[in-house]
Amino acid sequence: MLAAGVILALSLPAHAEAARDGSSADARIKAQLSALEYDYEVDEDNDFKLVFAVDETDRSQIVYVRSPVETYGSHAVREIWSPGYASPDGDFPARIANRLLEASGDAKLGGWVKQGRNAVFVVKIAADAGKEELDDAIDSAVTLADQMEAELTPGKDDL
Repeated sequence: MLAAGVILALSLPAHAEAARDGSSADARIKAQLSALEYDYEVDEDNDFKLVFAVDETDRSQIVYVRSPVETYGSHAVREIWSPGYASPDGDFPARIANRLLEASGDAKLGGWVKQGRNAVFVVKIAADAGKEELDDAIDSAVTLADQMEAELTPGKDDL
């Protein structure tokens, strides 16, 4: 389990099963997050939003556990997202884009993607992964996204 404390809390009713189109929050993830004793809220996309205190600093980090399951052939994956950089104009300067590519190569789980004006660290795990794998993925996303935010925008903690 992540050593960081959870900042947000919201109790929500369980759904019997997540709809394949993502129209409801995935009950499997709700059960796993509850077993891990994580507090969360469900956003307008039915994704699970958590905010963690980072280490012993005053920093915090947002992470999303997506409800929809993505497929490719016989693979079914769930994504865990954590933003680490927000471009003021939507474009990433070459220095930042190159740094994100380098960091993706070093990451053991996941990699950096561009989502609109944001750089988001994304970890993909098997859709049926257990709570330990989910916990590791959340930990990786939170840690690496916060480290990148601190590196690229010193003194800021907006994500």
